Order: sequence, then structure tokens, then C-alpha cells
Amino acid sequence: MEISDRSSLAIGIFDSGAGGLTVLKAIKQLLPSEKIVYLGDGARLPYGNKSPETIIRYTLESSRFLSEKGIKLLIVACHTASSIALDALAEEISLPILGMVTPCLPDLLASLKNDKIAILGTQATVSSRIYQNALEGEHPASSILTIACPLFVPLVEEGLIESPMTTESIKHYLQPVKEQNITTVLLACTHYPLLQNVIQDYLGEQCRLIDPAFSCAKTAKTILESNNLLNHKPQKGSTTFYTTDDPEKFKRLGEKFLGSSIVSVEKVQLPV
Repeated sequence: MEISDRSSLAIGIFDSGAGGLTVLKAIKQLLPSEKIVYLGDGARLPYGNKSPETIIRYTLESSRFLSEKGIKLLIVACHTASSIALDALAEEISLPILGMVTPCLPDLLASLKNDKIAILGTQATVSSRIYQNALEGEHPASSILTIACPLFVPLVEEGLIESPMTTESIKHYLQPVKEQNITTVLLACTHYPLLQNVIQDYLGEQCRLIDPAFSCAKTAKTILESNNLLNHKPQKGSTTFYTTDDPEKFKRLGEKFLGSSIVSVEKVQLPV
């Protein structure tokens, strides 16, 4: 795609479903002039219980779709895909690529100096040990509790944010966090911040929950600045939504999570 001013191109955001809207919302707040193209691969979620080979294939297929739209930055707003597929993605996509792991490490490292932390993620993210390896490299004696919470993603995607089923799932998974008096918890899946209020109620106000979305947005801004790709035009940027699942379901969830209306969502078929 030949465009003289690449700064006018869109930011591409990919997630396994609606969870990446937390990142989209943070980017729209920080960079209101940027155009955004979002793809939620809801037909194939959750990624967290898939094999590494399948996660890599899904990530490549979704990223190719966004790349074909003519983007200047690809954000993999999925901790599972970020944990497993970024190396394979970098070999194929010749664009700046941002995952979810690196942006939140400084905050976690600062917390580890004084505290034990918990990392909540999908089974694939926890099994990859990407957070543990990064943090233990800086703090070899770190005390890190990792918990896989496989039910959280489908509960969010079904809109069951405050249902009794969600409350019971949170109690089931997070009881060790309470028992060990852990006061810093990373929500290492972009779906999990959508459960933040319910999780906070269970763990108590003394527990700090880290949502990496804004850290990701700040890192995206830094990448765009360093590559002279920031859109400095004063008008408000547009957002285009795609899903591999039911557009109406995505629209309902998206409007609830973003707190604003979504005009249209287009259904696409992957792979492309």
C-alpha cells in the first residue's frame, strides 16, 4: 500500500474477542486523533486453552487481515497471543508490533521490590512462564503466584459480568490470593479488567489490580513517536470494527465496555 504520509494510517488492534476493547479505549483516550482498526476473533476464542501451534496460526491469520488494511502499528491486545506468538509474527509482519507483556513489566518490577504479586491469566499464558521468566531475571528471589482462570474469558464474552456464576468463579480461582495476603495482582488477560470491579470486591480495597491497557497505550505512543508515525491532525480519529463471530453480539458487548455507541461491525471469515 503506497501512501506518502504513513502517519495517517490506522493502528491495528487484534484480540481473541472483546477483551482488547480495554486497550482500544485507552488508546482513544491517549491518542484521540488516531484511526483504529479492530479485529476480535470471537469465533475461535478462547485462545488460552489451545496448543501453541494453534495460537500462532490464529495470531498470524488475524494479523495478516489487519496488515492488509494498511496499518502503521499492530497491537496484539491478547496476553495469550503475546506470550506465544510474537516471535513468529515478527518474522512475517514488517510493521512495528506491540504485545501486552513488555508494557506492564516496569510496574510489576516496582511492586516486586516490596511485595509478593499474583498474575492472573489464561492457561497458555501461565504455562508459557513469560512473566515469571522476565520478572525472575530481574529479581531471582521473587515471590510470584500465577493462577490460570479459564472461565473468565467465556463469562466476559457472554456478558455475565456480575452474575452469581462469575462471583463463584472468582472465589474459586482467587482464594489463594486472599489466603496469602497478596496486595498486587496483574490482570494478564485483556478480558479480565472487565471483571475488575467484581474482583476488587472479593479481594478488598487493599489489593491493587494492575490493568495493562493504559501502559500499552503509552508504549504505543512512544513507538509511534520514535517512528514519526503520530497523527498530528486535529480531527477525531475513526474506529472500524471487525469480528469473526456474531456482529450484533460484538456490538452489544462493545458498547457496554466502551461506554459509547458502535455504528457498525463487519463479520469476516478467517483465514485469509
